[in-house]
Amino acid sequence: MADDDIHTEAVQLDVTKLTAITEEPQQQLFVLSFLSSLERLVDRLDADGASAYQLYVQKELLRIVQFTTPAPTRLIRNVAGRCFHAIFEKGDRKLLYDTINELLALINAGKDKDIRIKHAAVHCLGEVFAAAGDSAVSVATFAASSLLKLLKNSQNHCGLRGSTFRALGKVFRMVAAMSDENIARDVWKQARNTVGSEKSAVVQGGALQCLEEMMKNTPYFTTQSDYEKLQSGILKALDTTSASVRKAAASCLASVLVLAYSNEPAELINKNLKRRRTAKRNSMAPTDDDVGMERPGSPAPSKKQVVRMALTLEDILKQISTQYVKPTISHRVRAGLAQTYIDVMVRLGPTVVESQYGLISNHLLVDILSHPGIIINRFRVLTTRKYVRIILEEVICGKLLGETGQLNAVRKLVNDVIKNYPQVIKEKSEPSKHTLTGALHALAHLIKTLGSATALVQDIVRDGLIQVLQHPSYTVQITTSWCLRAFVMAVPLQLLPILTICMNNVNRELAQLTTRRPTSTEAFRRCTGYANGLAAAISSAPVQPLYASVDVTSRILSLATSLLKSSGDYDLRISSTQIQVAWILIGGLMALGPNFVKIHLSQLLLLWKNALPKPLAKDSTTERSLLELSFLSHVRECALGSILSFLEFNHRLLTTDVSKRIAAMLQNSTLFLNTLPSKKTTDDVSQLLSPSLQLLDFDLMVRRRVLQCYVKLVKLSHAEALQANLLTIAVTFFADPEKYTPSSLSTAIANSVGNFESLWEIGDNYAYGVAGFVKGYDIDAYAFEGRGSKKTIQHWMTRDSPEAKIEDTLHTPVLGSIEHDSVSLYLTEVEGDDASLAPPATAVVNSAIDLFTVLLPMQPPKVQESILEQIATFLASKSLERDPGRKAAMTVNVAVALLGTIKLTIGHEIPSANLNTPSVLKIISELLQGFVVLPDSYVRNVAYEALGRLCSIGGNAFTGNMVNWLVDTIVNNRDPNARAGSAVALGCIHSHVGGMAAGFHLKTIIGILMSLSNDPHPIVHFWALEGLSRTIDSAGLTFASYVTSTLGMLSQLYVAETHNAEVGSLATSNLELELPTQSILVRCIDSLIGVLGPDLQDITKARELILTMIGQFLKESDYGTQMEALRCLEHLSMFAAGHVDMGLYVKRLQKELSSEQGKLRDIAINGLFQLMKGDAERILISADPGLEEQLWTTLDENPTHEGIQNILRNWMSQTGLEDPAKWVDRCQTVMTKLVERKAGIVQTQEVKPPSSGPVDLGDEEVAGMAGGEKESQRTAQEPLRWQVRTFAIDVLGELLSLAAHEITNNSGSPLEDKFVERIGDIVKMAFSASTSNVVNLRLGGLRIINQVLKMFGHTPDPDFADAPLLEQYQAQIGSAMTPAFAADSSPELATAAINVCAGFIATGIVKDVDRMGRILKLLTNALENFSTDTENASIGDLKGLSSNAQVMVKMAVLRAWAELQVASKQQKYLADVVKPYITTLAPMWLSSLREFARLRFEPDVSPNNSGTASLGGSIDTIYAALNRETLLRFYQDSWLKLVDAIASLIEEDSQFVFDALDGKDSSSAGNNANGSGPRDDINYRDEPVAFFFVLFGIAFEALVGGRPGAGDSLATKEQTLEILLALKKILHPSVCGHAIYQEVIFSETMDLLDRLVLTEGMAVKLAIVDIARALCVEHPAARGKTGKEGDRLTEDIDQLFELTRLIVLVLAGMLPNLVDSKTMVRQQLSEEAVDLIRTSLDALVDAAEVFPAVIRMDLYASILHIFTTIFGTGVCQSEVIPRSLPIFKRFIQIITKNGNKNDAELVVMMVRSSLSSIMRVLDHAKLRGEVAIPCIRNTLMAATIVVTAGVNILPPNDSQLPALVSHVLSSLTDPSTATIAAQCTRTLVSTNPKTATDQELIRILLPKLITFVTSPYEPSEEPAKSAIAQILTHFATSILYGAQLKIAITLFVPMLLEHARLNQERRDVVKETGGRLLELAGADRDGFKAVVAGLGPEQRTFLESIIKSAVASDQGEVKRERGQGPSIELKMNFGA
Repeated sequence: MADDDIHTEAVQLDVTKLTAITEEPQQQLFVLSFLSSLERLVDRLDADGASAYQLYVQKELLRIVQFTTPAPTRLIRNVAGRCFHAIFEKGDRKLLYDTINELLALINAGKDKDIRIKHAAVHCLGEVFAAAGDSAVSVATFAASSLLKLLKNSQNHCGLRGSTFRALGKVFRMVAAMSDENIARDVWKQARNTVGSEKSAVVQGGALQCLEEMMKNTPYFTTQSDYEKLQSGILKALDTTSASVRKAAASCLASVLVLAYSNEPAELINKNLKRRRTAKRNSMAPTDDDVGMERPGSPAPSKKQVVRMALTLEDILKQISTQYVKPTISHRVRAGLAQTYIDVMVRLGPTVVESQYGLISNHLLVDILSHPGIIINRFRVLTTRKYVRIILEEVICGKLLGETGQLNAVRKLVNDVIKNYPQVIKEKSEPSKHTLTGALHALAHLIKTLGSATALVQDIVRDGLIQVLQHPSYTVQITTSWCLRAFVMAVPLQLLPILTICMNNVNRELAQLTTRRPTSTEAFRRCTGYANGLAAAISSAPVQPLYASVDVTSRILSLATSLLKSSGDYDLRISSTQIQVAWILIGGLMALGPNFVKIHLSQLLLLWKNALPKPLAKDSTTERSLLELSFLSHVRECALGSILSFLEFNHRLLTTDVSKRIAAMLQNSTLFLNTLPSKKTTDDVSQLLSPSLQLLDFDLMVRRRVLQCYVKLVKLSHAEALQANLLTIAVTFFADPEKYTPSSLSTAIANSVGNFESLWEIGDNYAYGVAGFVKGYDIDAYAFEGRGSKKTIQHWMTRDSPEAKIEDTLHTPVLGSIEHDSVSLYLTEVEGDDASLAPPATAVVNSAIDLFTVLLPMQPPKVQESILEQIATFLASKSLERDPGRKAAMTVNVAVALLGTIKLTIGHEIPSANLNTPSVLKIISELLQGFVVLPDSYVRNVAYEALGRLCSIGGNAFTGNMVNWLVDTIVNNRDPNARAGSAVALGCIHSHVGGMAAGFHLKTIIGILMSLSNDPHPIVHFWALEGLSRTIDSAGLTFASYVTSTLGMLSQLYVAETHNAEVGSLATSNLELELPTQSILVRCIDSLIGVLGPDLQDITKARELILTMIGQFLKESDYGTQMEALRCLEHLSMFAAGHVDMGLYVKRLQKELSSEQGKLRDIAINGLFQLMKGDAERILISADPGLEEQLWTTLDENPTHEGIQNILRNWMSQTGLEDPAKWVDRCQTVMTKLVERKAGIVQTQEVKPPSSGPVDLGDEEVAGMAGGEKESQRTAQEPLRWQVRTFAIDVLGELLSLAAHEITNNSGSPLEDKFVERIGDIVKMAFSASTSNVVNLRLGGLRIINQVLKMFGHTPDPDFADAPLLEQYQAQIGSAMTPAFAADSSPELATAAINVCAGFIATGIVKDVDRMGRILKLLTNALENFSTDTENASIGDLKGLSSNAQVMVKMAVLRAWAELQVASKQQKYLADVVKPYITTLAPMWLSSLREFARLRFEPDVSPNNSGTASLGGSIDTIYAALNRETLLRFYQDSWLKLVDAIASLIEEDSQFVFDALDGKDSSSAGNNANGSGPRDDINYRDEPVAFFFVLFGIAFEALVGGRPGAGDSLATKEQTLEILLALKKILHPSVCGHAIYQEVIFSETMDLLDRLVLTEGMAVKLAIVDIARALCVEHPAARGKTGKEGDRLTEDIDQLFELTRLIVLVLAGMLPNLVDSKTMVRQQLSEEAVDLIRTSLDALVDAAEVFPAVIRMDLYASILHIFTTIFGTGVCQSEVIPRSLPIFKRFIQIITKNGNKNDAELVVMMVRSSLSSIMRVLDHAKLRGEVAIPCIRNTLMAATIVVTAGVNILPPNDSQLPALVSHVLSSLTDPSTATIAAQCTRTLVSTNPKTATDQELIRILLPKLITFVTSPYEPSEEPAKSAIAQILTHFATSILYGAQLKIAITLFVPMLLEHARLNQERRDVVKETGGRLLELAGADRDGFKAVVAGLGPEQRTFLESIIKSAVASDQGEVKRERGQGPSIELKMNFGA
């Protein structure tokens, strides 16, 4: 019982609370909140749970559905329906009948029942049947008839009728074949009639869904007549304004056709289609017998057997096309049929489409695109071409074909369509131009999609395209050229062959033209065809410079110039063709950029000037025929096309002079146009230059070009030297009511005053001269922003699905196409999609607007004012009343022009742009105010975008006035369009003026917008919410106080019955479908989430409401709403992750990954990326199984999708190093996975390794490795696309890079072992990649091998420690190289392979030269190929390389050998590899470096001294600049290795390297060439070697580096050290002579080294110190080479000073207290720093010796100061000083021994001062106690060194000596310093010979030492006393003799006795003292006896005992030693 209560509570609505709420909207929200939690509960239930809760849930839902207040609204019935669905789907069905009966009772209730309750019951009934209808067959008929009855009774309620039809559909879906036929037919008939006649889109949509469900699920409607009746209804439905109805109708029609699809012969015999059979199909025509067999056998009254309609694919397509090509049907129907095609393709699935691609493409290209009914109308052709492209490119190629399918499609198109022109086989008819155009577009798209894989079909594609290039149709030529360009981008190796073929064809055709003088136009057309192909191909050269050839370029240019010069010799038609060809070629060449063009600029300007002369007064055009005028116009149009191309690519060359010249030419062209006669058409064919072009067309084309050139020129040169009336001219083109080309008569009649409806649906491709900027709600970018750039204003409602693009076509009055402007072949982005370019008439308007936008803001205010007033006058013109079409077009044009002008002014694109003047602002605002209230929503959209931006220019007062005006408009103007426009304008103003400035108006704006949001009119409330969304977004935190009220309103609107499409009113319902309120509500919610941000975690109520609403939005059927809701969740998961149900969210994202809608999929990918950024593994765990595979599959469907790539990369960076094996497996899976494309479902499975024997790859070594490579004999299976496999290889590469970095930084890491375990798999993957058939994948494979070699080249094999790990993979690595040198390879690939070869050899995996096999052979062959210096060096089978590619490969070869040479210093085995080739290599290395230096430093060839390319000079020198940037890249990568290699040879002193450096021929060195023995004569030289300046210059430039951020520096920062080390070797005197010491070079070098010292790290400083030391020591002054005195000496001293200063600078950088004694050095010095200081000190001491004596003393003083400062520096005590003391000692020796007599006093002063400083440090140290012990030790040693290292030159009476002695003695008493003090004492005492000062020192020291030894016993002092005793004994015995010795013995014997007496207890001390006494006795027996004799008896006895004990212990030692003697012998007696 208790359980029941819990159940009841969980699912029971609290009615008391509900009744307490008074307002209905609040009640509805309360019910919604309850239902949402109920739905969550039901979703969580399993089958048992659902059965248990069923009763409670059903009871509660039925109660809610019957509420009268609040009556159920759309949202509530939807949630209730979902709950019903879930409990019956999961649980048992005991209550099913009860529920259905209760709902039916509500439906059948009388008229007094609230219609909303009936509506809810209908919806819930549908859901119940959808879940469990198959269990309710018996009540289905009653249910259907009840619904049918309701349908008839609710004629006026759209929403209810729509729901009723949907419910009927659900009933029949589940009851299916068990349904009652009669009722089914009734429903069918009702629905069919509704579809054809209904006005409500919601009802039509419901009826179509119902029909589709009935067809799919019931067996009653499969006959031909059913189909025909249905078809007529559907065709009516297609001709509707509603896109959703069209979509539903297309889906319905597609369903019928796909259901009828059959390829079963038995069924097809039965076909009951009434259509004419073609002769071809006679064999399949049914005979009477056949039909008879199917008829029922007896006339019994059983049901008549129905003959099912069965269609082949061809029949299905015919069914659609028959309707499509009818001339009478509307654009809307055609759009719907195009969608039907898409639906049919998608439903048939990949397998059918792939196998039938030929049939489908042929149908679309021939039966539709070339049908007479279509080609009769230009607009129809363009529309159809667009539809066919969408179907073939986006749907079939993009979604349905795999990589193999795409390759097969290419073959089909080329072989079956393209190659049939010109006709070869009689049976195959020649394709029409429209068919060819469509096929070429499809082919271009396939090529772009396949990318590098196109190489597999390159030959047939190339041949087909070249063949069709000669087609007489201009459209075909341009499309072929476009395709050709895509082809050379995908397969760059084809660029040179195609250029050559086209070039030869152009020459051939032109020659025939001039010799035969043909009369037909075909010959002329062929020339232009080849020329366009050539121009399109050559314009791709800058993007892929490796494949282009300077030679071909120069030939093209000389051909063009010669054509222009000779064109005057022939008649007009030949001449016009020659001129056209010439300018097309020049236009294509302009794309090569300034480096090419500048050489020919003067020549081009001359040619342009001749082509565009100023028309003279006497050139009266009236005397000229139309033919001549056409010719003159044509010439100008062609020349202007090339100027446009010049301006696009060469703005660097646009000097003031060039701008002025071009402006003058443009002005001349305008003047020429003004002289043309007013009548520009004629019917006389002889007066036409081209049969299809009148003078009017030429006129338009020239105008377009002039305007386009002006736009570019103004943008680049900011309006210098432009003609004055240009702005007026521009305005007349887009806003003059009279000056426009009138539309065709049919259009004029159709759109006359009474009939004009919408500008956007006029299908004549001109539409009264409307501009092409407005594309629905999107506004295209302007020319100043760059066409197609991201600056396009994109509206959130725009969709990019194929269906959406088809719908957009209906609102596009002017369709573009590439043939409208052939210059775009070389102007558009190479990677971009082909621009659909506007036809000339529209292009003139577009360019005029572009020119206006750029010019107007630059004018003075008065001019601006007059121009704008002129526009206003035009718009108010009376003539427009009779011409509504022109008025609409002008309105669009003016709005767009004003928006562009305002955008330019805000964007500061042009500094002088300004629109601030009040009068100007007033006119603009008045114009825009007029547009904001127009009924045309697209114009309103432009207007409010402009108004918002205008307010940001106008300032606060202007904004205030504008807001007030808009508010007044809203209040006073009841027109919904005016209110909608004003509402969004308010939002735009707020968003553009910004939160701070607009804050003042925020309250007003929000009040108005919220009030309008509640307006029931869909247009008003939709756009008001749009304005609100913009306002919230821009207001940010200032909106916080309005959040609660806004959220409340939004939730009420969502629950309300007014703001959705299922309302009763027809008009409202239809508008709601167009403008779905849900999608804008959810955007407002998203904006609120942004305002609340992290506060969402605390605001529970608002958060819960937001989450409830988002949960509901996600379940809406409209995918736009779902998309925005997912965005909301993404933002919520950032701000309040803890409150979002992550499991559900992740699963939802996972589901949307496979969505058909691209935008929805992208949002899912973004969401996953955000989640996985933090912890990818956690997200994977919370997702459903298979997310990882789904990611790869999605990537396979969209191989270039960066979002998925980022997810996978990010995941790898998180987990790659923790578990590398998993990632290796992942990549391997991707490399080997096969996907099956079948029925639209991608099924994946792994490749099974072949069980049979090895595969023969022509290489027995690799047979084992090729196991995974076997081509599976498959039809439906194929690997993932090559882009995905390449990505997997890239990820593997990144993983290896991460690992390498980790292993380097953390040497003990277990990571290396993890990779070693999987190395076999990694090599296998790399091998499989590098032997694939796609170049990019091969490149990836080689990169992996290179990484593996670098990482594991030196790793031993874990099983065989003495063998390298990679030795076992040598064969695979060698074989992986082979394809890189095959004929289908590429230069990049060959280069990568050469690098790998070098890496392999240098790593030492194989050290025996004979065993290096093919890898070494590849390198040696490559070297031999390039060393012979042939014109066409090839590498392996890769031949025909362009000159740039040759340089690239050659540099790779030289670099590889240079690496081996450098490595041979460490790896001795390499010497044998390199040695045989060194004589060849050294000169090649040097000549490459010289070439590098030339390219890098030589100035460009100026245009003045070069003339044309046909001059005698070599082409390569003339075009050096063109290739400079390309070639420098290759040298850049290699020069450092080459310099290193040469430096290493210099180090070896090899004779031939010096010969090479001197430019001598190494072969003349005779037999010694290979010997690397040292030379005898290279010690020094004065002159540098010939190549010194090349080497030095490159290294110097590299160290200086390029301009910051310029990207042109020669080396990276990391390479600085490497360059310095090489420079050190180059500065060897045998290479540089005295050159480095030349004043300019030296000073520059010093400046550079100074800068490096100040900015670089330790290692670089160390190298600089070495260089400075070497330059000092080898300075000519040091070697006594300069005998000159005076100036030269001063210069030498300056140079030496500079070098020394550099070393001091390094020290000062490490120890700042050297410069400023107050600075403390606190940081600990690293090992590297200590080493640097030691080296610098050493270098300083060496450098000092080189200085002339005059200056040396000053330097000595400085060095002493440095040493003493270091002695006093705390951080130096532990490491630096102990390592520096030997240097200090050497220095003291130098200065005291080598002193000049004149400098003796100075030296004494320095030494005294130094000692004094050291003593001061020592004093300070002693005060600081224990912490200073290291300092005390160091300073004691230093002081001792000063006194003893050299000659002690201090005066005997120096006060420092006693101080030193006292410090030493005091240190002896301290155990921590005693050892050092004792050592110092020994040094002081042992100095010999002694100076007077030394003797004085002994005099002071001896008494004190004796006193110390004989002082009372202190255990801590004992070791020191023993040491001193030993020192004194040694002093006496080794240094003194004679009388001095006697005195010493007299002193020392008593001392020793006293010392022994004090330590009698310690035998070791006594014994040691005995030893000392014996030593003294041995030194002078007589003296010793004399002393003993003088001792007292006690002392003598004590002495004897000491000596005896010493002797006894000595004898014991001796005995022991003797006793040990035998123990060395082997013990022989093992038994003992």
